[in-house]
Amino acid sequence: MKIDAHQHFWQPARGDYGWMPQDDPILSRPYGPADLSPALAAAGIDRTVLVQAAPTVHETEYMLGIADVTEQVAGVVGWVDFEDPSQQAVLERLARHPKFFGVRPMIQDLPDDDWMLQDSVQWAFEALVALDLTFDCLGFPRHIDRFHALLTRHPAMRAVLDHCLKPQIRDGAFNDWADGMARLARETGAYVKLSGIVTETDGRMADDDLAPYVDHVLTQFGAERVMWGSDWPVVRLACEYGDWHAQALRLCAGLGAADKARVFGGTAAEFYRI
Repeated sequence: MKIDAHQHFWQPARGDYGWMPQDDPILSRPYGPADLSPALAAAGIDRTVLVQAAPTVHETEYMLGIADVTEQVAGVVGWVDFEDPSQQAVLERLARHPKFFGVRPMIQDLPDDDWMLQDSVQWAFEALVALDLTFDCLGFPRHIDRFHALLTRHPAMRAVLDHCLKPQIRDGAFNDWADGMARLARETGAYVKLSGIVTETDGRMADDDLAPYVDHVLTQFGAERVMWGSDWPVVRLACEYGDWHAQALRLCAGLGAADKARVFGGTAAEFYRI
């Protein structure tokens, strides 16, 4: 089974995508299953993980509705308000849905880099462990030390680092990111998504530009903790779905057949229990 571990659907008219630029020809338009289906078929993708793009429970319920009627959507990574402990009841309700996998607070957009370490939000991480739900880590290289502190505080939490934590490839930044990722791989149980990096390149999409980052993630985490994702439709800021899928296959060409099967399906199936 081939799995896209990270994609989005959205409807801007819903009004809760505060990060979305207005009138952007690529982003600020509706995307639904019919828009993605041809690309999935062309790439031979069997299932996907649908990930939140708005910080509202309403959007999570909207995505679960899509998942209910879309066989290719294996499950949903949603959102709850970590700053409201009464939302534990909401999390427990969502957890009863067979296609609800876990949550993703939009940490990259928060002004306080230490937000995730505040005592007031620890209830949510404890609830994820108790409910056996997943945590998608959305951040930048500057968050690496905070994620390390969080994940060592909650070692039983099933966590995955979205988009390789967005290395700033356009700036040639590597060493600090690489050291931090190696530490996360070595000292936590986190998985990592091989996704979202082509939009960090400022248009430089040559394999040689991306290879050091991909090789480092594969070396440090091993194929058993790396899962490929498209980050569609955000990836369209740099290229189309099939372009990134083909490039990822080239960048993983040195792996054996079993390891490739892990990166392009098996790891996501294990982590999200698909």
